Amino acid sequence: MAIGYITRIERFSSAHRLNVPQLSKKENFEIFGKCNHINGHGHNYTLKVTVKGTIDPVTGMIVNISDLKAWIKEDVLQHLDHKNIDLDVEYFHSKASTAENLTVFIWETLSPRFKGIDAKLYEIELYETDLNIARYKGE
Repeated sequence: MAIGYITRIERFSSAHRLNVPQLSKKENFEIFGKCNHINGHGHNYTLKVTVKGTIDPVTGMIVNISDLKAWIKEDVLQHLDHKNIDLDVEYFHSKASTAENLTVFIWETLSPRFKGIDAKLYEIELYETDLNIARYKGE
């Protein structure tokens, strides 16, 4: 049995403000600088979802890519694309919408789709910009 990896790439645009509600205005500004601006800012994110599993000897697939595409659309893009992450996504009402926290949110949102199948979610990779990239492997 051959073990392989398949990655689906999607893109979405979102606004957010880096801000921790438990911290003062001064503390937030000292930590996040211009990314703490009261009106927020936006990004054109690139999301990479990698799945690991046995390559099926009949279909040649680890997971049906059409299914993976639909899961990402329903579970992730529907909640994040063209949204204000801090206001529209309950998960971020109490935590900063950093790229790192976004990867955890995406992992936690997608991982239930892999229960009961051989393929497993392997890695979430999120490009906030060309220079800022966060990865999460469920650890």
